[in-house]
Amino acid sequence: MTDPEPEFLTVPELASLLRIKERKVYDLAANGRVPVSRATGKLLFPAREVRDWIAGTGAAAATPPPIVLGSHDPLVDWAIRESGSGLATYFDGSSDGLDRFAQGEGVAAGLHLRDPMGGAWNVGPVAAACAGRPAALLSFAGRRRGLVLRPGGPRAETVADLAGLRVAPRQPGSGTAALLDALLAGAGLDPAGLTLSATARTETDAAEAVARGAADATLGLEGAARAFGLDFVPVLTERYDLLVDRRAWFEPGLQALAAFCRGPAFAARAAALGGYDLEGLWDVCWNG
Repeated sequence: MTDPEPEFLTVPELASLLRIKERKVYDLAANGRVPVSRATGKLLFPAREVRDWIAGTGAAAATPPPIVLGSHDPLVDWAIRESGSGLATYFDGSSDGLDRFAQGEGVAAGLHLRDPMGGAWNVGPVAAACAGRPAALLSFAGRRRGLVLRPGGPRAETVADLAGLRVAPRQPGSGTAALLDALLAGAGLDPAGLTLSATARTETDAAEAVARGAADATLGLEGAARAFGLDFVPVLTERYDLLVDRRAWFEPGLQALAAFCRGPAFAARAAALGGYDLEGLWDVCWNG
């Protein structure tokens, strides 16, 4: 005999049901987005009303806020503005974006996460974080990443040469920080031994730090290096993809971005920046 469904759900029980973190439950309750009762200072959620809310216009059917999360990319950043999409951005690294996307905090997340087991870029982490969710990983671009150096400044030809330079690091949890650690380890170097400048939170900030002399080098993008007239030594080509909410993909914001990225102005911008391979744009890499 099965136990009857409880009349009310607690915060942990609702978080488990919706597969979100408890802090997100508090946000939903504070914003009046979920049926809630307050008794003796505690939040209680009427089980029947919650299930009706999920089936109708609630968490399972609601579109996340129109925010693009994740890793910063100069081309994506430009396209979001130029397309008139109306999308906002919150770029704070691939891992942060993936976590926030999984909690329903945005309609898309830019990612460049290397699979340590040698699989396809981004697919493994996305599958682990978003299994069973209405999400899809769409191909955006291959990007050349390498050593960004100031003309006339200290030189480096390999990642191992960074050991003697001031390096502009990216924030912990970013795809670039993880990649740099892996590349240094492969060269037999301890990442903790690098001389670091202030943390750069975007690709543009990292290149700008080299340009103004605050750092000698960074592991950056060819496009960002060109924009500041810096030298570039290629190291690898990575995948930068967009993880999107499948429902939001058909909403005006992401559709405006997608259409713009298929046009000539976008292709011209990618060519001018340099280091981008747009073959397979918007192909599905993974489907939840």
